[in-house]
Amino acid sequence: MYYVRKRVAVSYSGGKDSALAMYRAVQLGYEPVCILTTYNSEAGRSWFHGLPTEILEQIAETLDVSLELVKTGSGDNYAADFTAALKRMKEEQGIVGCVFGDIDIEEHFRWCDSCCRNAGVESVFPLWQEDRRALVRETIDLGFKAMIKVVRLSVLGEEFLGRTLSGEVVDAIVRCGADACGENGEYHTFVWDGPLFQRPVEFRTGSVIRTGDYGILPVYDDIIAGKVRDAAEAFVKFRENHQI
Repeated sequence: MYYVRKRVAVSYSGGKDSALAMYRAVQLGYEPVCILTTYNSEAGRSWFHGLPTEILEQIAETLDVSLELVKTGSGDNYAADFTAALKRMKEEQGIVGCVFGDIDIEEHFRWCDSCCRNAGVESVFPLWQEDRRALVRETIDLGFKAMIKVVRLSVLGEEFLGRTLSGEVVDAIVRCGADACGENGEYHTFVWDGPLFQRPVEFRTGSVIRTGDYGILPVYDDIIAGKVRDAAEAFVKFRENHQI
């Protein structure tokens, strides 16, 4: 008998939980066809994880799915914009559901499920109610490369920024009093390689930015960064040659 896989979108932040949820969804028989990422147009980056458009485009390409940027503010329109994006993907790409990487925070579950119900699609939670530390361990064991990109400085120091999750790093996070999974906002990650990725995402990091209680390690598209660097070097040589 011929089996038709259910086409779904994935609510994708760029972090470890959404990456693992997408992987689990594939194992469950779903077919991810697009990733939905909420996007702060004013900042030119995704909400929460702060990934620029070029990086998000790379991620979508290497995962072999389309990218849907949900451009929204932080107010009441957030849910409406996300719901509208789901409706659009239902019409344009035939999705029947959306996959989320939430684990056990009931408020998050209700928000995601409400958006899906209003859009007329199924909400899928492959990680729901599972042990947080076990999920981090599974992410690492599967071979996902997740770099710590954001830390809450009242809990974790800047020395964690740029480190790739490993058993040793997770142990250190727990010793600091943080949740192993960072589910309470202690840290956020950027997954740049692993299962489902056809190739690693090319990127480079910038200088640490401190804002409020958070330390942020900017991530840039490596190809664009290289072009900017080459242009800067060419400009310097031009000035030297022309004694400007």
